[in-house]
Amino acid sequence: MAEKSQPVVSVIPDDEGKEKFKKSDDVAFYRRQIQAPNLKHRAHLNTLVLTEKGAHFELLEPDTQARLLLSLSPCKNDTVRILIDEAQPIKARYRVQDVLTGEARCERLRVERQTKDFVTLSWSSGRHSARVWHFPFRLEILCEQEVVVTFNSKGKLSFDRLQDPPSELQEDQTSSLWKETFRKFVDIKANGPSSVGADLCLHGFSHVFGLPEHSESLQLRDTRDGEPYRLYNLDVFAYDLYSRLGLYGSVPLMLAHKSDRTLGVFWLNASETFVNINYSPSDHQDDQTPPLKRRRVQPRTDVHWLSESGVIDCTVLLGPSPHQLFAQYAQLTGYQALPPLFALGYHQCRWNYSDEADVKAVDAGFDRHSIPYDVIWLDIEHTDGKRYFTWDPCLFPEPANLQHHLEKKRRKMVVISDPHIKVDPAWSLYREARDGGHFVQDREGQIYRGSCWPGESSYLDFSSPATRAWYSRCFSLDKYKGSTPSLFVWNDMNEPSVFDGPEQTMPKDAVHDGGWEHRDLHNLYGFYQHMATVEGLTTRSGGLERPFVLSRSFFAGSQRLGAIWTGDNVASWEYLKISIPMILSLSLAGIAFCGADVGGFVQDPEPELLVRWYQAAALQPFFRGHSAKETKRREPWLFGAEVTAAIRSVIQQRYCLLPYWYTLFHRAHTSGLPPVRPLWVEFPREQSTFTVDNQYMIGGALLACPVTEAGVQQVAVLLPGSTEIWYDIHSAEAYKGGRTLTVPVTLDTVPVFQRGGSVVCRSAGRGTCTAEYQQLPLAVTVALSCEGSADGEVYLDDGHSFRYRDTKAFCLRGFNMLSGRLLCRPASEEGTLDCETLVQSVTVLGVKSRPSAVTVHVSGAKDVSASFQYTEGCCQLTVDGLNLRVAMDWDIRID
Repeated sequence: MAEKSQPVVSVIPDDEGKEKFKKSDDVAFYRRQIQAPNLKHRAHLNTLVLTEKGAHFELLEPDTQARLLLSLSPCKNDTVRILIDEAQPIKARYRVQDVLTGEARCERLRVERQTKDFVTLSWSSGRHSARVWHFPFRLEILCEQEVVVTFNSKGKLSFDRLQDPPSELQEDQTSSLWKETFRKFVDIKANGPSSVGADLCLHGFSHVFGLPEHSESLQLRDTRDGEPYRLYNLDVFAYDLYSRLGLYGSVPLMLAHKSDRTLGVFWLNASETFVNINYSPSDHQDDQTPPLKRRRVQPRTDVHWLSESGVIDCTVLLGPSPHQLFAQYAQLTGYQALPPLFALGYHQCRWNYSDEADVKAVDAGFDRHSIPYDVIWLDIEHTDGKRYFTWDPCLFPEPANLQHHLEKKRRKMVVISDPHIKVDPAWSLYREARDGGHFVQDREGQIYRGSCWPGESSYLDFSSPATRAWYSRCFSLDKYKGSTPSLFVWNDMNEPSVFDGPEQTMPKDAVHDGGWEHRDLHNLYGFYQHMATVEGLTTRSGGLERPFVLSRSFFAGSQRLGAIWTGDNVASWEYLKISIPMILSLSLAGIAFCGADVGGFVQDPEPELLVRWYQAAALQPFFRGHSAKETKRREPWLFGAEVTAAIRSVIQQRYCLLPYWYTLFHRAHTSGLPPVRPLWVEFPREQSTFTVDNQYMIGGALLACPVTEAGVQQVAVLLPGSTEIWYDIHSAEAYKGGRTLTVPVTLDTVPVFQRGGSVVCRSAGRGTCTAEYQQLPLAVTVALSCEGSADGEVYLDDGHSFRYRDTKAFCLRGFNMLSGRLLCRPASEEGTLDCETLVQSVTVLGVKSRPSAVTVHVSGAKDVSASFQYTEGCCQLTVDGLNLRVAMDWDIRID
């Protein structure tokens, strides 16, 4: 949520006319690296040493005599890690901890060829190799003898060596190396200049993606026309659209894609980072190139990374397919957490539901209007004076009873817990944190104080394992009075947001555990609070129950902790439209459980916009309505019967599709494949899909194209794949792929198509929350391909515990249709759950003629003739009244 006094703009001038947030020209290390001449490093090939983790050798910069140590580590999952540090630093440089999930299994290198100019190293089968050039130093990564990536292609390798501070600072042009001023804020650099930078050339690529979080199109733009992409977590209220300035979270992962390869570059650095992107040949160069010559120029993308501190730790992920790349990244930073099922339902939030009676009235309103929902949320006003882990004694005098009231309906509550702690010596939690040394310090060694919601506040140092453990214990039921096992948590303002700080965040010279400066780990701050909260809820249940924690700030690896959302958006069509590429970018970068506030956080949406936003958000992973307290109340039944009916319908459709969503999250949890994907992930060879970011795939089976413009009566939908068949999920009408289809829409409809060759499971019936939908039977929709085949799966477990992991208490079943026969069989040998869920009906799309009979065969029983309906106009066959257990083997034969 945003500072109360802020107007609805994201770059807010102060009274001197200066902007609140920095641009690249305001950042000394960026100016210095960009303006400096390229240094020509030498790779001393005679220092090469082959180790069990790869190879390392020394680099020397002749002018400065700076010596660096480069480690090259190819791993068994087709990734290559490049690590560069000072050969003999005067003190250790910061290295990011806790993001990588473990040591990757390294390949043994061998020298393939060596000359005085270069050495070629290969590994495993020899399909991949690395060539290190002596002078000027560059490192090429080759696949099948073809160079795909060159590290230091343009000689932009930069590495500031740490220095002892001078006895006194001179006020000259070098003073910015040790002291930097922005507006009224002075940043003292204890180690002087510490920045690092490097460039990579991605050969043959002209489309790159990733680098969330930015309010930006899916394909990243060439930065020669303006600002670089900034990765620096900030509380930016009502952020500008199509901006490269930093937002709430940062994932330093870039993906490049072309028809025959997907490649990734992961820059593991948690300090302020800028990324420049240059496409070649660029559009303006093309204009001056003769057409014959133009076709011969191989495309390339040059990427320049610059970070304020730390080391160079760069991993190249070699794919080559998008699915393989997702798995490679998940093996590095962790798989998406499997959420409890309720978290995939609809969430209702507002800043703030005013008291216990208000919460109960809203809860009853959903039942009265037959709208399912699972979670109601409380913002900062539920606390006693903005003290987290407390309740306002007048507004929420019986919080546990309120949670029990919801739990009887099998619903949950979420409350907010921010990282700032009110400076209040009379408050026991503040005293505990102070006396336990759990606060960040200022550069003078005193407890750092800044301003946030409670007024004067101190900030917990979540980078400290001891502080995280202490914070985790704060969630225990005996310590957090008024909490119950059905209470879950929302971490907000954790960039961290500091109202009176530089760029509304913590000064870079604040000091964390181990003596590290905030500049070293700024982008990790929210990640660490998210981690501590998840550990707290997990510990609260004795390790039995899956936690649910939403965080606004995030970093690489946050996917294994829970959900994030896109922050303080605005109730406008433009923000609805940008939410789709923002969510796709997050999904590509591993942050799969993501969403945007339905209706916009600030300002009041018109009814049409609200309906369209519900329709879009119901087709995205995290589904929450949320609004600021200055806005009008926005419960779904407050806009008239037509709007209520439209919202009810779309929320009910979301709940019916939960078996499919849950199965996709199981896949994300086990393979790294995000539930929501750009079209090119499923159609990697089709160039027409590469820049599409107004429609997307939900898994491999459903294509969604939400309506994001006012008053439209038709929408153009690209249906990829000339050999594909697509079925409109509403009409069952079939369309050939490889075309753009004009689809008529009303306020009640949004274009969604099922891909031929897929099987999708839905819940059959109605309920009030996920727990009730879980008890319903399944309706299976089989969409036949041109060959008359289809396959899919459904994943089932108890929806809340870790038993799926610990005792394999899950059921994963596959559906396969071929030659008129649908089989239900195990899709995993591991699952031990003998679930009672039934398949009630099967609908087959694309059946060319009316069958003469439909026969059901169940193992160990006689064949049974089934009644069916056939609709000739749309070639749809429906078999009802089946009541087949999904956990049993059976098949249906269509004659």
